[in-house]
Amino acid sequence: MIPNYIDSLLKEARKYLGVKFDTIYLGGGTASLLNNNVPRLMNCLKINFDLASILEATIEANPDSITVNFLNMAISSGFNRISIGVQSFNDYELENVGRIHSSTQAINAIKHAKKAGFKKISADLILGLPGQTIESLKRSIEVLICLDVNHISTYCLSIEEGTLLSKNIPTNLPTEEDQVKLYEYAQEMMYNNNLIQYEISNFAKPGYECLHNINYWHGGEYIGLGPAAASHLNGKRFKNKDDLFAYLTDPTGQIDEDEQLDLKRKAAEEIILRLRLLKEGANIKMLEERFGYRNIKEIFTRIDKLVSINSLTFDGVSYRLPKNKVLVSNPILTDILGD
Repeated sequence: MIPNYIDSLLKEARKYLGVKFDTIYLGGGTASLLNNNVPRLMNCLKINFDLASILEATIEANPDSITVNFLNMAISSGFNRISIGVQSFNDYELENVGRIHSSTQAINAIKHAKKAGFKKISADLILGLPGQTIESLKRSIEVLICLDVNHISTYCLSIEEGTLLSKNIPTNLPTEEDQVKLYEYAQEMMYNNNLIQYEISNFAKPGYECLHNINYWHGGEYIGLGPAAASHLNGKRFKNKDDLFAYLTDPTGQIDEDEQLDLKRKAAEEIILRLRLLKEGANIKMLEERFGYRNIKEIFTRIDKLVSINSLTFDGVSYRLPKNKVLVSNPILTDILGD
């Protein structure tokens, strides 16, 4: 179905002729499975859109489906950043959550990506894997540092309903207390190796932050193509149906969620997203210019209460989420909405 899927993506893309964008992200699935279809996809996009000024083009890949040929095709197609789903360099941990690649494959994938010419390489790590310890996490981070990976995304393991893991939950999952220790250890180790925590789940060497995701956290606009893809354009948020076969039949008629945000709601959501950027935070002057003081004064009242109980900080210019509040950030950020 892959060739038909590419045709459908291109047909949907033509709905947005004339829209300018700075970044491309091919993923949210295993983009490396597209193989020879990657150049066709990118070449057709270049015909319809001006991609000459693209600042960053990211492609996702899993170690088990990365080949030298795929990497070379991705580079020649215009991708300059790759995100690799490493998860762990401990084979026992990988096997316990059903990953089909080995630590050796993950190491080779990163080495091949560097050799192919990727200067920006990101790797995903999961915290709280079955049997994971401080020592095994230390090894995983040490391998990435030795390989000079310049961006690391860390996520705590969540067991989603309906997955194979949820039907056979391992007995050796780290406790919540253990997860906190793993997270804090990862924070410290990254910091000591010049990997700055610029966002709740993301660490990068200076200059290697993910520009595409920063646009999300700035509340910027974006176009999502494909089944279940979400978009934010002209003040509207909309999403395609989660139905591959319907999408292949009619890729331009799949929108099933469409929401026009009012200014107050948009302001609250943007503040929440900007607070995820730990170093940058939410700048008061910029927010007032963007939304008008009248639309955000109630939000500032709620935020100031959070500052008074040390859930947020304020330096007179920007509100920020303290690093020691990251693991309890969800209820803090929810309070800002005031729902």
